[in-house]
Amino acid sequence: MIKRIMEETVKRACGSFPAVVVTGPRQSGKTTLLRMGWGRSHRYVLLENPDQRNRALADPLAFLRDNPPPVILDEIQYAPQLLSYIKSAIDADRKPGDWLMTGSQNFALMEGVSQSLAGRAAVLTLLPLSVEELKGGEGVRADMGEKLSKLGEHQSSHPGKQPLETADWLLRGGYPELRANRNADRDLWCAGYLQTYLERDVRQALNVGDLNTFERFLRLVAARTGQIVNYSDLARDAGISQPSARRWMSVLEAAGQVFLLPPYHVNFGKRLIKAAKIYWLDTAMASFLMGLHTRGPLMQGPFAGALFETAVVSEWVKAFLNRGLPPSLYFWRTRDGIEVDLLIDYDGKLHPIEIKSTSTINPHHAGGLTKWRALSQSTDVDGIVLADVTETFAVSPGIRAAPWWR
Repeated sequence: MIKRIMEETVKRACGSFPAVVVTGPRQSGKTTLLRMGWGRSHRYVLLENPDQRNRALADPLAFLRDNPPPVILDEIQYAPQLLSYIKSAIDADRKPGDWLMTGSQNFALMEGVSQSLAGRAAVLTLLPLSVEELKGGEGVRADMGEKLSKLGEHQSSHPGKQPLETADWLLRGGYPELRANRNADRDLWCAGYLQTYLERDVRQALNVGDLNTFERFLRLVAARTGQIVNYSDLARDAGISQPSARRWMSVLEAAGQVFLLPPYHVNFGKRLIKAAKIYWLDTAMASFLMGLHTRGPLMQGPFAGALFETAVVSEWVKAFLNRGLPPSLYFWRTRDGIEVDLLIDYDGKLHPIEIKSTSTINPHHAGGLTKWRALSQSTDVDGIVLADVTETFAVSPGIRAAPWWR
């Protein structure tokens, strides 16, 4: 069983809040996380079960009386009416860690949580497995500051073993079923996930009648991973209105499928790009939607660089969320082409990162970092080129290359 970093975050939350709500996309491991960590101390109730759901909807008070805390309520979005009654129960007996809940449909769940459990619940988002978690005890750092400080540390004598092949990660991604069961057919799994979750749950939340149009939209978004979002072009290519494109994208974001990376606005005298960049949060689904199924066409094709960048950005999104922190991530690009792929804002410092899919790094690849350091006068933090390399080494003054999976 792969240990999840969020387990420690849930433990901390249970010490402070009466309720902890773990959200995220389906199949990301929410139920396993809570049952493995709290299955012995908490009663478990699956609200997706029709019998349990019907009891909860018909008589919430009786249902909660029959299932008192400490309790795990799995898939709470199937009985959102319970949240108001849970609020009353918490107000009557505010005991930390009594109520653990999961919910897959973040967009439907959060309205009820914000209305009923404000100030009473910690809300955490669990995404699929990270490479950091696959490394297990080797190099996993609970503290974000320590993780960042070690990123460019020289380790050529003890570089550590790469936990997985880059192409394998881009094709199979981090969903636990595809990671835990190497015999699982990736194409069949992704096709089933597309049909049962994206085309059912997400499409129903959007009230989209035309399934073909929605699937075309998903494939267009996947093909744009790592690019600046242009809603006008996206709407035109999908055959929908621009407001619909924005609304559909916002629901994909709330559902834990995509991440919109905002631009960093300090311009240092330069005109900046002000639109966000779009990243799919799991490379298995992104590459599947692109029609990529095997190593050769993926690594030698036109999407290799974008998928590699997507993998790295999603790792840092997971790093923040797994620790209960909002992702303080940005990119910086001027209109004359100066760019830094990723800026990590933590504890008053900006950590600039360039992402390169190549295994051969030279000073040319650090051009954006060099210009950033000069314009921002940020000489106290090294620039890092995360690439498909096996060890950390100096590229130019103040800039180091490091393995992307570190």
